[in-house]
Amino acid sequence: HMAKSFEYKEAVGISSVSIEDAVNNAVRAISETHMVAWFELLSTRGRTLDGDSLEFQVSIKAGCKAK
Repeated sequence: HMAKSFEYKEAVGISSVSIEDAVNNAVRAISETHMVAWFELLSTRGRTLDGDSLEFQVSIKAGCKAK
């Protein structure tokens, strides 16, 4: 049955592969300690490393079942 309340947890995911991989990393990090029901993508950014490769960063807010 559906939980009666949820709490928000935020995380930043980082990946050198893709934005999608960065999102997966952020959700996975929260999922280690909380039951994630949904998530929102708050921001997307990136940076260059050594002027050659890219690093993708995303901030997410996840709705988690309250204990």
